Amino acid sequence: MEEEVGEGVEERIYTIPLRAVKKAPRWKRSNRAIALIREYLMKHTKSEYIMIDTAINEKVWARGSQKPPSKIRVKVIEEEDRIRAELVE
Repeated sequence: MEEEVGEGVEERIYTIPLRAVKKAPRWKRSNRAIALIREYLMKHTKSEYIMIDTAINEKVWARGSQKPPSKIRVKVIEEEDRIRAELVE
């Protein structure tokens, strides 16, 4: 599941569950989903500097603030000191 792309660059694909979003008030669910994605990536990559691609944001907000997806697939590219997250699809 892990593949080397170049020198010092790693790619991984994560399926991030967003079920905990349902515990937030309806009008805050997409905001909470973005926060959960960031927390998940910080935990699993052990990095604090995470760049989330706009495609992920658009996917979460596609159905409005009250109905984010229940899970999302993300490709994580680890460069030296920063993490870049892109949408898989």
